[in-house]
Amino acid sequence: MRKKPATTDEAVPVPVPKAFSVNGKRLPVNLFALRQKLYEKAKREPAFRFYSLYGLIARLDVLEAAWALVADNGGAPGVDGVTIDQLETSPGGVALLVAALHQELCTKAYKPQAVRRVFIRKANGKRRPLGIPTVRDRVVQAAARLILEPIFEADFLEASYGYRPSRKAHEALAAIARNVREGYREVYDADLQAYFDTIPHDKLLLCVERRVADRSVLRLLRRWLNAPVEERDENGRPKRSRPTRGIGTPQGGVISPLLANLYLHWFDVRFHRRNGPGTWAQARLVRYADDFVIMARRMGHEIPAWVEGTIEGWLGLTINREKTRIVKLTPRQGDSLDFLSYTFRYDWDRFGRGTRYFTAVPSTKALARTTEAFRDLINSRHNYEPIPQLIGRVNRKLRGWQQYFSFGRPRGAYRAMNALVTKRLTRHLQRRSQRACRLPAGLSWYNFLTGSLGLKLLTPRPTPR
Repeated sequence: MRKKPATTDEAVPVPVPKAFSVNGKRLPVNLFALRQKLYEKAKREPAFRFYSLYGLIARLDVLEAAWALVADNGGAPGVDGVTIDQLETSPGGVALLVAALHQELCTKAYKPQAVRRVFIRKANGKRRPLGIPTVRDRVVQAAARLILEPIFEADFLEASYGYRPSRKAHEALAAIARNVREGYREVYDADLQAYFDTIPHDKLLLCVERRVADRSVLRLLRRWLNAPVEERDENGRPKRSRPTRGIGTPQGGVISPLLANLYLHWFDVRFHRRNGPGTWAQARLVRYADDFVIMARRMGHEIPAWVEGTIEGWLGLTINREKTRIVKLTPRQGDSLDFLSYTFRYDWDRFGRGTRYFTAVPSTKALARTTEAFRDLINSRHNYEPIPQLIGRVNRKLRGWQQYFSFGRPRGAYRAMNALVTKRLTRHLQRRSQRACRLPAGLSWYNFLTGSLGLKLLTPRPTPR
């Protein structure tokens, strides 16, 4: 039998990004190859609709890989109160859970449980709702994300950075710095009001349907979007409600970031079309999830009008006009831009030469949040904690902070954090018990903390960008 020759499209190799060419998540070989094939198929055929995905989500190896991702990520329990540790130590353990989910999905008997709603206090004093699905629901959502992610990744544009594999916040920050240096110094700094809570379900599912024709997968997504929400009243009694307006996706679900990114992807597409400002104004878009900026050589009123019409009129979202503004990042203007916990601005030359230079530093709000975190970590409530254990926690906090705030010129912020930590640890040791801590002869507090106790302070290694 003669082998059918490959078509022209199939013969053309598809460039595969790092997320699907390097198995960074250590997925099973078969699953990693499957994700790569899904990406290549979607990239090669932009109009193709995938019609047989539900069986892939229900596969046993996909569910096992999904469990591993959920377990590594940790997280609080859902409405059933079952934790990851309890599932791992229960009779039958993880194998029983995965087998049960596999059976429920194959027989179409799976139904998601309610989402537990908690509130996280924001820096401005307001509270942000967070929806926490049960562990078993997070496993199925992770399985769905493993299959759907490569399909939508093939469509996503270079302008978006958030909630994407192998893309980092530092890349978005570098894009802003590069645009400013190339003359795009007028910035439309947008803020969407309660984005996750206002995504219209009908429009979101239409975005999914442009790539997914599998009715079973669409039904699964619709059930997650319409899952009831459980809250606790003042007396601790549970109160359940179901979304009635057909909007919102729980911020805290595994599948929610992918869906939220997919919805705003069509804003990216419109921006770069012939009738979008990416073409007629030569503007540039940098988007990280629902935070985005538009940068142009001259802003005018046309770009803000286009954004408002597209976001509110076409997508059905709401722009927070109190926080949305136009910034001019020029040496003379002196404005600053806050984005992803960094502040971009022109600073005065520190050698007194009367010139300004463009830089990025940790924002004031980010420093305030970190200061508050160290106050909660080092105080009298932790007098019971052994010193080596406390120092270890402080070191981990400092390492994590430095890993993110290594962009731009963070030297001043590093000095402030080091001074804060050494001061609080010094006072903590002096007040830890009735007898104040006495330093060994010839040692300063700095040498005692960093030498004898093993405190690892931040090391300024600024990289000009």
